[in-house]
Amino acid sequence: GLSQYSSDPRTEWDLSAYSTRDQVLEAMRNLRYKGGNTFTGLALTHVLEQNLKPDAGARLEAEKLVILLTDGKSQDDANLAAQTLKNLGIEIFAIGVKNADEAELKQVASEPLELTVYNVLDFPLLSSLVGKLTRVLCTRIKEKRHKESADIPVNTGPQLSPTDLKISAVTSKSMHLTWSPPLRPPKKYRIVYYPSKGGIPKEVILDGAVSSLRLSNLTSHTEYLVSVFPIYDTVVGDGLRGVTSTLPLSSPRSLRVSELSHNSIRLSWKAAQGATQYLVLCSAAPDRAED
Repeated sequence: GLSQYSSDPRTEWDLSAYSTRDQVLEAMRNLRYKGGNTFTGLALTHVLEQNLKPDAGARLEAEKLVILLTDGKSQDDANLAAQTLKNLGIEIFAIGVKNADEAELKQVASEPLELTVYNVLDFPLLSSLVGKLTRVLCTRIKEKRHKESADIPVNTGPQLSPTDLKISAVTSKSMHLTWSPPLRPPKKYRIVYYPSKGGIPKEVILDGAVSSLRLSNLTSHTEYLVSVFPIYDTVVGDGLRGVTSTLPLSSPRSLRVSELSHNSIRLSWKAAQGATQYLVLCSAAPDRAED
């Protein structure tokens, strides 16, 4: 599977899109480079939420590997997003080109860093990494499979996935989430939310016995994307997604003018709920305009 990113990650193809090496190579040849910003944290969150799901071709019994290729320093918190993936048993390899920040690559990558962090001066030099990286990836998969003796469920559906996400009690600063838990209770839930027009994703981790959450300190009059993911020991179940806009801030009402003089007026209005201050602007009206 492959995703490109700048300020808005984009899935180029899912894990299940192609079944032969030639098909993948042909897709690579037709790939168009996506320029722009470097929101690596948002990209890693996109991979977790969109690409490492069963309906995108991620098999529960298969090891999960992410290879990050970047040529710059992230403009958001890549470390937090990477830690979430690593906590779920997803191995991250970080490859830097040109202006990549090596300290950041080492933060993002899985241990041992001597096997998972690579840095080259320019794009053509990436070809020198292919042989070594292929061997390391295959060896790591074999090692992890050897260590894991527990049976991993192969079927998701209602057994591992929550249903019926409801968003209620929406205000200008908060909203309440509830959902129906899956048949098999998860160890934890991971709730991710962020403005649909761009913004740093925030997340909350809940105990698997809880199936509701109040999101607070939100921005008013803003559309939010919300995702709820069940986390098990060896897999992340299918997530629930919702979209809701917070309410606009309340306005003052019933503006009245009184006590007029040659150089002053008195204004009064009904209070706006939650307002801590008011900004009053006054300017002379154009000639013949309404008072």
